[in-house]
Amino acid sequence: MDCLLGKVKGKRKNPYSKVISNCAVFDVDALNIAECVEYSPDHNLDEDSFFKIDDFSEKHFCLSLLKKEFDSKEYDDLNKDQFGRLAFLVSFQGGDFYFQKITPSLFVRKKMIVFGEVAEVESSENRLVVNQIPDAIYLKERDVLIFKNLATISSIFRGIDELYKEATNEEVEEFLGQSFLELKGDYSVNNVSKPNRKRLALAMNTLGKMSDDDKRNMLSYVESYCRGKLNFDDESSCFEISGDEELKLLLYGIEQRFYTTPFGNERRLANSVQNID
Repeated sequence: MDCLLGKVKGKRKNPYSKVISNCAVFDVDALNIAECVEYSPDHNLDEDSFFKIDDFSEKHFCLSLLKKEFDSKEYDDLNKDQFGRLAFLVSFQGGDFYFQKITPSLFVRKKMIVFGEVAEVESSENRLVVNQIPDAIYLKERDVLIFKNLATISSIFRGIDELYKEATNEEVEEFLGQSFLELKGDYSVNNVSKPNRKRLALAMNTLGKMSDDDKRNMLSYVESYCRGKLNFDDESSCFEISGDEELKLLLYGIEQRFYTTPFGNERRLANSVQNID
């Protein structure tokens, strides 16, 4: 049976309460999911795409609610005084779970004019807006979580933000100490922006898989695409980094984001990439 649960803030033996029984809150048919892409913090989703995490029940940030058979009889009804303390909704529909994070802006407490047979003023209390698209969907049979925005669901699945890795100061220092890089001016660890720290975490992983020959070829590749935007000292074989924009170009180069179109020979930068093997 379909059922809508609410996660109530605060410590309770059973944190979930039953909001509505025998009701499908989200319109599954309205969801247009063209494809699901393995989550990557540097990938920009198409409008009709979702990120996915496979084998979700095996992750430490998976909710215990999803690891067992769902039985609506295990949950008490939500009390009126708990309504304002909802953290998120979980709608069990057709064997799958649909999640929506609750924010203060979703509570409606306004006077409205309602048009029925006649117009009348209605004072709304304790109303909650349900979004058209849920923040996350757990497909039980496939054991996969799909979502649009990791930051949005990080308060639902505690610990999932570890996937949105940002390089630490120690990791940034290690990268800025690479032999092919020379800092100029006042640029230092403290000047590296948050977006570049995320790109840097990915680049460090890529560099770790490169052979010495690949690293040398990478330098030539970046220099050929960034000539005039990123200074390269032939004598020292170093890129000179004096600002965050230059560091970003180097990080894009390590990730091989620069390419030339086969027809027209246009030189381009890929804003995001997806493996198709």
